[in-house]
Amino acid sequence: MRQLTLYFSTGQKIMAKAFDISKFRKSITKSIDGLSIGFNDPTDWVSTNNYALNYLISGDFKRGIPLGKVTVFAGESGAGKSFICSGNLVKNAQAQGIFPILIDTENALDEKWLHALDVDTSPDKLLKLNMAMIDDVAKTITEFVAEYKTMPEDERPKVLFIIDSLGMLLTPTDVNQFQAGDLKGDMGRKPKALTALVRNCVNMFGSLGIGLVATNHTYASQDMFDPDDKISGGQGFIYASSIVVAMRKLKLKLDADGNKTTTVQGIRAACKIMKTRYAKPFESVQVEIPYETGMSPYSGLVDLFEAKGMLKKEGNSLVYTTKDGEIIKQFRKAWERNEKEGLDIAMDDISKHGEISASEITTIVEPETETQE
Repeated sequence: MRQLTLYFSTGQKIMAKAFDISKFRKSITKSIDGLSIGFNDPTDWVSTNNYALNYLISGDFKRGIPLGKVTVFAGESGAGKSFICSGNLVKNAQAQGIFPILIDTENALDEKWLHALDVDTSPDKLLKLNMAMIDDVAKTITEFVAEYKTMPEDERPKVLFIIDSLGMLLTPTDVNQFQAGDLKGDMGRKPKALTALVRNCVNMFGSLGIGLVATNHTYASQDMFDPDDKISGGQGFIYASSIVVAMRKLKLKLDADGNKTTTVQGIRAACKIMKTRYAKPFESVQVEIPYETGMSPYSGLVDLFEAKGMLKKEGNSLVYTTKDGEIIKQFRKAWERNEKEGLDIAMDDISKHGEISASEITTIVEPETETQE
């Protein structure tokens, strides 16, 4: 604690009373509702069930989206948003003892479909709410948080809200105009309402460790100099979100063995990290989601490592060299099947030592030869 020293004009020194910051901290916390002091770094993360996507979002292969923050997955219809958010994230949250509250605004999440994704729909494991109004969602979350704060801290459950989707939410203006037979739209109220919803959630959730993940729709860009799809609902809620993932739907025409087919076997979800506070933004990965088997957690890893220069092509094979000098050389299909646990070894090596640059790989694979005098 700092001791303040004051001097009179005569040069006489006196000791001022030390400033007790703890009293100020207590008084300001009591006087301002919702104020939290200190840092709220995430302590709980929920995996997307895909190592490559986790890594691009959080910088860690095992971590996906954090509690205490707001994450948005935006994309066209059928791009895999609900598969990841309402399926994988809910399933993994349940496995970690986190209670999911799933708000279905599209009336599209059937229990049979959730069961197929290994989601436990028991009332004590999942609360599924069906609502279509932004105001109702805001009221539900506000009332939940108010009740949550009354609980002793050691008895508060970890909670993850999932809104699927923001794009289908209605404003009171939408409803009133529809009932009056007028379909001219809400004249810009919805973007403001979505921004207010996300901003308030960010402020409420940070110190409580409650998470929010939402899906949203995108539309084609009309700007030839900025061709990326645009997220509907305005830019306000994007600024308030900690993580934004843009998704596009591509056709998967590969069978289980990686051979090309003429028929569509599933989708390829092209994911681009538009915003993240935990890794480098604007990196992309394509995640394969076959209709028959579902997504492999290793999907996209080989392409990711190759794009970063950590997998080096040698003839018909791909080579990874660990920091300890171990060389793993396999055909692409063997890498993609994780034969000999090659991908696990590479992920463990990167987690321990960080990404290995192409120059480091070259140095290890091609050792220096002795110079002749």
